[in-house]
Amino acid sequence: MQINFHRLNSEALPPRRAHHGDAGFDLATRIDCTVGVGERVALPTGLAFAIPEGYAGLVLPRSGLARTQGISLVNGPGLIDSGYRGEIEVLVINHGQEPVVFEQGQRIAQLVVVPVADFKLNEVGELEDSERGTGGFGSSGA
Repeated sequence: MQINFHRLNSEALPPRRAHHGDAGFDLATRIDCTVGVGERVALPTGLAFAIPEGYAGLVLPRSGLARTQGISLVNGPGLIDSGYRGEIEVLVINHGQEPVVFEQGQRIAQLVVVPVADFKLNEVGELEDSERGTGGFGSSGA
């Protein structure tokens, strides 16, 4: 499969895999930016994608940024629908204890493309029972 992308400006770096066999393509910011403690910022990538129908793009955090600086994604994972053709912005949040400086060209997230099942939702009066039932958070470990 081939997925087309477009660089919207000269500062944008093309997405790339760091290693052969990696699931995700690294996305880099096209601007310099400081993200304060507790602050949320949309970092632009300068990239737009044409994800084929039947697939979706998931924007995932980079584990190294999470571990060393407390950077995560506000809406992690971010979702890119197949019909969207605008610039990909990565919504980061600083959960760390210090401001984090991002420099133009720095890797900030990963893009993973996954198939999307085609199904219809069917409203019913009741759902059939399951082993877990209606147990909430943590109920599968009880």
